[in-house]
Amino acid sequence: MVSNAAQQQIPEGYKQTEIGVFPEDWGLTQISKISHVVDSLHLTPTFSVDGYAMVRVADIKSGYLNLKTTLKVSDGVFKEFTRNYQPKKDDIVLSRVGSYGVSSYVNTDEEFCMGQNTVVIHSKISSKYLYYMLNSVATWQQIEDGSYGSGYKSLSLKNINELHIPLAKEKEQTAISNALSDVDALITSLEKLIAKKRAIKTAAMQQLLTGKKRLPPFDQTHTGYKQTELGEIPEDWEVVELEKLAHVRTGSMNNQDKVEDGVYPFYVRSQNVERINSYSYECEAILVPGEGNIGNIFHYVNGRFDAHQRVYVIRQFDEECSAKYIFYYMNETFGRHAMENSVKATVDSLRLPTFLGYKLAKPERLEEQMAIAAVLTDMDKEIKEVKQRLNKTQQLKQGMMQELLTGKTRLITKTTS
Repeated sequence: MVSNAAQQQIPEGYKQTEIGVFPEDWGLTQISKISHVVDSLHLTPTFSVDGYAMVRVADIKSGYLNLKTTLKVSDGVFKEFTRNYQPKKDDIVLSRVGSYGVSSYVNTDEEFCMGQNTVVIHSKISSKYLYYMLNSVATWQQIEDGSYGSGYKSLSLKNINELHIPLAKEKEQTAISNALSDVDALITSLEKLIAKKRAIKTAAMQQLLTGKKRLPPFDQTHTGYKQTELGEIPEDWEVVELEKLAHVRTGSMNNQDKVEDGVYPFYVRSQNVERINSYSYECEAILVPGEGNIGNIFHYVNGRFDAHQRVYVIRQFDEECSAKYIFYYMNETFGRHAMENSVKATVDSLRLPTFLGYKLAKPERLEEQMAIAAVLTDMDKEIKEVKQRLNKTQQLKQGMMQELLTGKTRLITKTTS
């Protein structure tokens, strides 16, 4: 029963349902009545080097289904796993176990089959509309309520078939799907742009940090190359150990020192930057975690900050050395050096000598180091700007979904079609 107070809060033209408030001209139905839900075989497949893609729970992520990274199965296994139903373009695939309730939209004609703990939903209405509804707040609440298991939660086929779906009229379904699809297309284009810019930056780093490409005016004075322990580098470059270029020590703070509304950045053992109300450093520095995801996380900072006791602080750089250049050089080559020289234990870790003995190639002239760092910094800025646009677009989509999938914003007024 809905209370009188709750009834009074329902806007005119809307109605209270068991899963929320929706337009009074919308229906409410179960997935089983608007689609055919096909369970996967409860068998462990044998994988092959090549063949047909098999979609497992790990392959199902929100958005379009990506078959590029799936495992493969032979023709025989494919036929066995598609004997009940072969997934098609415009179907929806959904995970039942682990990351349960996650769905992907099939936007490809490529043949594939489904692995264990997954289902295929073949919609009888607009499949895009049903896909977006499966990702709505109202449906996710039902998924959470219907999941079972104390640790490794899952959904039963019965849970999925009984999910309630708000049902707009056909024209409005199409309008909602088109609006959200347009935003998805923009998100996809921004993701591709970020990937492209990252690939360009990676190629630029490989060329600039080895001297294979020289920036003007330094390309005019280039005479040739020489062989070193780091490979071939320009004759006017040098190989030098990090301990000769900077001071390296760990921080002194612990996790309990961080505060939610801290004034200063606090660098911990992850990509995250926490906050703290004290600062031990006021300088230009490179921060590298000494354990965990070693060799893959680097922070550059210039100002007041503090650091965890398992984070190495590289600072007090030689006056003929660009800290930003070293930052980019370490991003490119330190990971391999770290893995080769880590202390193997439950959690891999790095010791001070690994940093001090790390060797890098650099131009002898500070101006060339700074020029290389400036080019890569500009590329990072471009990537950051696109990522910010992507984040805003994703937030816009979430807001649109909340408005459109509840009928709070109507793209089409009441219709009987």
